[in-house]
Amino acid sequence: MNLFENEQYVCKVCGFNIIGHFPERCPFCDALNENFITAENCSENYKVLETKVTNKVKRLNSTPPLGLEHTAYSIKAEDQTIWIDCPSTFDSSLEKMDKIIFTHHHFLGASNLYRSYNTAFVWIHIEDSKHIMSQNHPFDKKFDTDFHLSGIKAFHIDGHTPGFTFFSYEDVVFVCDYVSISEGKMKFNPYGPHGKTIEGGKLIKKLLENGNYQKVCGFDYVVAFSEWMSLLDDLLNSSTN
Repeated sequence: MNLFENEQYVCKVCGFNIIGHFPERCPFCDALNENFITAENCSENYKVLETKVTNKVKRLNSTPPLGLEHTAYSIKAEDQTIWIDCPSTFDSSLEKMDKIIFTHHHFLGASNLYRSYNTAFVWIHIEDSKHIMSQNHPFDKKFDTDFHLSGIKAFHIDGHTPGFTFFSYEDVVFVCDYVSISEGKMKFNPYGPHGKTIEGGKLIKKLLENGNYQKVCGFDYVVAFSEWMSLLDDLLNSSTN
């Protein structure tokens, strides 16, 4: 199997994979195409580093770091391995995954290559599958409701993107880039409807506040749940005053 027989490029500025054509600019970050490398070249020069979060959860990051790339997560969930979001580079040495489920369409990574190589199933909310950036990426299931999958709970909240979905597994929560943390303060993702994003934040708090969680995994951080919820409270209070 030649995974790289079709045209595919990776933006070194943000890590977005561009399938089937060579545009003038990156459709995600608007970087000029002089910053693109082929997916094959990316696979040769970047690997995926696995870092333990819990006995069943690992962080997945490209190494060396690939631009502004997000963190994806691998969960050993009951009888299968499930990824939440996907690294930007394809690394054939990683353990086979059964499914890749997305928080939203910004972090599709090299999911089409992992899907082909591992015969994995790729899931995304139907609203985010409609975006122009998603058009050349294959999806096996387009969900439109909350769901449970091998112990993973999915919660669709809208906001940052129409299909934005966060997940929990046992005592770990996965929120990707709905909020960021810098210098002890939390901020909502500014790319999306501001009012809906705040309402989504309120819904996240409501869904989580009575749970027995220990850690929150974001797009570039893992923090204690109690600390994260305290920062979310401060953010919501400042956003609604």
